[in-house]
Order: sequence, then structure tokens, then C-alpha cells
Amino acid sequence: MRLLVITPHLQPDTAPTGVVVSAIVDHLGELGHDVHVVTSLPWYADHRVADGWRGRPFRRGHHDAGTVVRLHPFPTDKANLVARALGFIGFTGLATLAGLAARGPFDGVVAVSPPLTLGLAGWLVARRHRCPLVCNVQDVFPDVAIQVGAITSPRAIRFFRALERFTYRRSDAVTVLSDDLAANVLAKLPGAPAIEPATQPATDPAMARTRGPEVRVIPNFVDIDSIRPRDSGTAYRAEHDLGDRIVVMYAGNLGHSQSLDLLVGTARRHNHRHDLVYVFNGGGVRADELRDVAGDLPNLVVVGYQPADRVPEVLATADVHVVLLKAGLGASSVPSKTYSALAAGRPLIASIDEGTEVARVLDDAGAGLAVPPDDLDAFVAAVERLADDPGLRTSMGAAGRRWAEEWRSPASVAAAYAGLMEELAGQRTTLRRNG
Repeated sequence: MRLLVITPHLQPDTAPTGVVVSAIVDHLGELGHDVHVVTSLPWYADHRVADGWRGRPFRRGHHDAGTVVRLHPFPTDKANLVARALGFIGFTGLATLAGLAARGPFDGVVAVSPPLTLGLAGWLVARRHRCPLVCNVQDVFPDVAIQVGAITSPRAIRFFRALERFTYRRSDAVTVLSDDLAANVLAKLPGAPAIEPATQPATDPAMARTRGPEVRVIPNFVDIDSIRPRDSGTAYRAEHDLGDRIVVMYAGNLGHSQSLDLLVGTARRHNHRHDLVYVFNGGGVRADELRDVAGDLPNLVVVGYQPADRVPEVLATADVHVVLLKAGLGASSVPSKTYSALAAGRPLIASIDEGTEVARVLDDAGAGLAVPPDDLDAFVAAVERLADDPGLRTSMGAAGRRWAEEWRSPASVAAAYAGLMEELAGQRTTLRRNG
């Protein structure tokens, strides 16, 4: 098959979405498929086009599975919502033009959201190339933005809700990362087919298309080859003067969706404990604020995003990893850092809605502790339980690694997407013959 993927990020960009999509694209190539990618110039780490990529508004190149067109992303400060929205619109416009101009034929288009506007680009490009569209939902937008207060205007909320429904209804399939996200999407699509497992084909193509898009659960993968358990005495630990203290780490986006104040509050509570240190590793709208706070807390360290090749080392440095998702977001987002921490053989503390995907994983695997979101006392108690019991940390870390080894690999996720595309192409051929 020949596929066209529209995505906001692709490696060497450091965004989690870029890591996920890059691995899927590469493994699609290993399965014999040709993939053309439309994406942005690398910009995520510092919110500006990376050194070595400036000077031209777009670049053409190759990757292991095919070709890639990289476009200017109109980067801006994430705290400036108006400028950020205009940047997404500008990038979406360029991505649409690049997709329309891409030399076909294509057997399918995959549009990655967020930003939600890429779903609209995917629809136009799929119509142009007369092929199926799959909308890949990494986070449910605008739900996350509304719940964290990033979007408050009733008019803007109505607009994005309408765009979300429009995108889903014009897709042949919508893929999501968990049952929670699937239920979220299905609730907005009355009459859509029930959730289809990634390995099960639809039974009636004509019925599926008249009732709406299929919603498929295809979880993100765990890369157990590059991320492995290793000694915590890393160069990263030495660089940031962490010594032999127990490192409790949050690694990821420092934004409004995360209850970052929980980690700050816990560091304050443990200011008297010289055996504990708390680390934020990442970047985002709250990075400068957290650096200011860390100036008054000797047990709190803030480190910027690290190059992709250092991620396994960063993960290994921590003795305990944390997921900090605000209340209500568990049904809209599945933090990919969960899987990385488990693959690294480290226990995880998740401050997250009860019964959602991450909480279920930790409970099923015995790989960590889930506590109610935004509950400082419960979070502090969980940290103290693991900090004071090295044997429990070891056993939970080992359990997480065993779970990761049995979970989906990048190759299996790529195969699931290839199978879905082949199925949708077959449905469309059947409908044309019967039409």
C-alpha cells in the first residue's frame, strides 16, 4: 500500500507524538508499505525552528519508509493561545496544500490529532486522492483544553465541538489509545458502530459507512528494545548533582493538563528529607515558573528536554516516575510516559482519575500506585511508601517491565494500522462495485 500521513511532529522533533508516529512509519516501511509524510520542521523543544532547519519554509527529504515534506510550523509561545491558534491554522493550511499536491495514488490518509485542524486537512486530502481517511486521536480535543481552562469562550467551544464532530463523521475510521477515549468519541457520534478491536474487521461495509465511522482502539506501543532497565547511576544523575538520593521524576510536557503543583507541594513537605530529590524533566508553558520555584527548594530540580538518544538514560535515572493528570482528563488523554516508565523497570505513581486506563494498567500489572487526582496528601503518602521500601520499588519495577514486554510493540501497532487501511480500502472497493 501507499499511505499519506499528516502529523504535527516527526523525529528528530522531540514531541511524544513525533516519536510515536516515526516508529509507526518506520515499521510500516518494514512491512513493505510506502509512506509519504507531511509534517513540520522540528520545533517542539524550544518552540522555535531548530538549529540547522532554518532558512527555508519547507524541505523535502526521505525516511526509511518513503518520503517526507517538512513545513514551517509557525512556532510561538504556548502561553499565547491566540498566536498558537493562528500558528496551527497556518500550518494546517500548508499541510493541506502539500497533501493536495502530493503525487498519488494513495490507498489511505492518516491525520493525527491534535491539532484538531489536521483532521480537516486529512478530509480534504483524502477526497482529493479518493481514498479512505483515518483520524488518529492522541488526545481528545477540545475536551482537554476546555477542562484545563485554556478555552473558555462559549463561541470557541461550540466551534471546536462542531469541528470535532465534523472531522469524526467524515473519517472512515477514528483510532484512539484506550477504551476511555473510545467511549468519549462514541458519545459524540450517535449511531456510530460499536468499538471494534484492532484485530477484528467490520462485518458489513455498507452498514458501517451509513452508520458512521468505526472507532478502533489501537494503543500506543512500548519500545522495549531502546528502553530497558539499567543502573540508576547515570551521567545525567551526576550532571545535575542528584547524588545517591532517591529520585522522583516527572518527565514530559510542563503544561496546564498536568497537576505539577503536586510534585512541588510534595517537595516542600519533604524539604527536611535529604534522601529525596524531585526532578521535572521537560519543557512547556510552566517551565520558567517551576525554575523560579526550584530556586527556593534545594530538593527540586528542573531540567529541559533532552535529545532523543538520552531518553533511556533519563528514564533510568529515576527511582520513581510519576504521572500527574488533572481531574477529569483521564477519559481524554493517555500519557505515553506511563509505558516508557514501565519499560525502564521503574515503579510509577499516577495521580489520575480512578478506573481510567493508566490506573487499570498499574493495578493489573502491580507496577505502581494510583491515587486520586489533585490529592496532595494521598500523593505524599504514595511517595513515602515507595521511598521507604526499596524492596517494593524493585518488585513493582520488575512487574512493570514484565507487563511492558507483553504489551504492544511498534511493529504490532504498525501492522494494526496497515490492516485497518487494507480493510477500509476493501470496503470502499465493495461499495463502488455495489454502487
